[in-house]
This record gives sequence, C-alpha cells and structure tokens, in this order.
Amino acid sequence: MRLKSQVIELLETASKAYYEGSPIMEDEHFDRLAEEHDWGEVGYKHDGERTPHMFQMYSLQKHYTDQGAKHPLFTYADSIITTPKLDGASISIQYKQGLLDKVLTRGDGKEGIDITAKFLSRVCFLIPKSINYSAEDIQVTGEVVSPKTIPNARNYAAGALNLKDVTEFLSRDLTFVAHGVSPYFQDSYTNDMHRLQGLGFRTILDRDYNEFLQDGTVWRVDDNKDFTEFGHTAHHPRGAFALKIRKEAVITTLLDVEWQVGKSGVVSPVAILEPVQIDDATISRATLHNIAYINSLNLEIGCEVKVIRSGDIIPRITGRVEK
Repeated sequence: MRLKSQVIELLETASKAYYEGSPIMEDEHFDRLAEEHDWGEVGYKHDGERTPHMFQMYSLQKHYTDQGAKHPLFTYADSIITTPKLDGASISIQYKQGLLDKVLTRGDGKEGIDITAKFLSRVCFLIPKSINYSAEDIQVTGEVVSPKTIPNARNYAAGALNLKDVTEFLSRDLTFVAHGVSPYFQDSYTNDMHRLQGLGFRTILDRDYNEFLQDGTVWRVDDNKDFTEFGHTAHHPRGAFALKIRKEAVITTLLDVEWQVGKSGVVSPVAILEPVQIDDATISRATLHNIAYINSLNLEIGCEVKVIRSGDIIPRITGRVEK
C-alpha cells in the first residue's frame, strides 16, 4: 500500500507539473502508471481562485500505433476528421452577447484560473475581443502555442499564461489555434471550424501547423450528432482520441544513483548510466525525480534500462528491461 500511495503522489505531482507547463514525466510512462494504478484525475487543482468553465474541458484518450486497430473509432463507418495534436497550453474563451467575457486556463477541466486581463489589451491580437455572433453564449477552446524553434516551446507558452506582468506576456511569441466550440454552431465539426475561422479565429483545420510542437494526431467523428451520441467517460469523449507513436528507447545499464540538491533545496536522485548514443548526444545521466519514480520502475543498480530523450532534449528512463 505504501508503494501505491507513493506512485499516486508521483502521478499527482506529474499532473500538476504538466498543466503548469513544466512536465517531469513522459506521457507514455505517465499513462501506463495511471492505468496500472487506476488513477484517472483530469488536470489538477491550481492554488488560487478558480472559475468554472462554461462547458467541461475533457482530455483525449491516448491510443498508440503499436496497439493495433483496437480503438472503436477505427471501425466507424462515416467521416473521421484528423488534425494535428498541438503541444501547447489549453485555454477556454467565453463570449457573451458576442463580446469577450472570460479567458481561463484549463485547470482541472471543470475550473481554471481567470487570465482574461492578459487578452484585453488593445495590442493583444491572439483572439478576437468581439465576434459577429450573439445568438447565444459560447465557449471556444484551443491551444496557445509557440514556434518549436524556441527552446522548451511548450513551457514557454504555458509559462506565459502564468505571468503577472501583462507587458511581458504580450512580448511572448504566442499563437492561439482553436479546436473546439460549445454549443455547436452546425451539424459537423468541419463546419464549426469554418464558422470559427469566419469569426476571426485560426483553427486546427486551417493548415498543418508544422512550425509548432505536435504530440500525435487527433481523430474525431465529424458528425456532431454522432459525436454527442458516443458520449463521454468521466474524463474523455468517446467520439475522439489522440493517436500517438511510442518513442523508441535505447537500452543501457544503470551503474549507480547519485543524490543532488536542486536550487530550491529539494534532494533528488540522478541515474548514472553506461554511456549510450541517442541521436547526436552521448547520454550518461538521467533524472529519476524521486524514490517513488524509482520504485514504480522497479530499478536497481546493475539492471538494464530503457532510455529516451524526452522532447528530444532531456534524458529519461522509461522502464526496466525484463529478462
């Protein structure tokens, strides 16, 4: 029970770090741990005052290419729309009577932090401040992203939403790309995105957005009536999912573990590895985060481990090689 509580604590910490824009764990490893320990929280509770979203922001179920044709939508007979899964920071935008009312961070999917003030400046052109649609109040959802040429582009974008200085926020190289609207405008997702484009938004159907970080491909039922009838779990819509490719890991040996003190005074373990080449870098060290992370992977000195470069930058152990 103690190990399970440590893993749950690790998952909660990793979830908080992800939604604050500083992920500490690879998605694939996080997903596997969450599944093994029946942990299904969406988002996290941010410290500070929270505001409800007009409509819940669900996460997407992940399906990996090596899992084969197991997902129910692979056999759906009608139109499926595929779009890039942009790796940025999700927000919701509320319009009332056609006027911008609130902008919220994703938070836990039900409530987020109000960041409206950052978008009200006369020189902020990320989103329209008014739209030619007042028939009903709507919520537009999408990703705030930055060019992948910027180091740690996702953290750069997500961190911008947490800035208190509006001037500094406006100086960031940010783009908003819409990928959802509630309630629906029309009978299909395609038509909804075209309508959003006509209201002044960049939408996920406009182009491929290869200049931004991407984390897979989103598959979604185009027909909005069918999408609604598929329903939702507590966390995911059943009419959409994210198709992802597992990164290939390189195998090496865990030689030792050193403990280091970070700038904040937190002591954390670092894996010492038999040097191994990944892409154009020689990797001999990798972060282990904390003792719960080590226990969850059942690591011990001398065992063989799988290593990747998370985000093509940070060395990370994703598992032990079982013999």
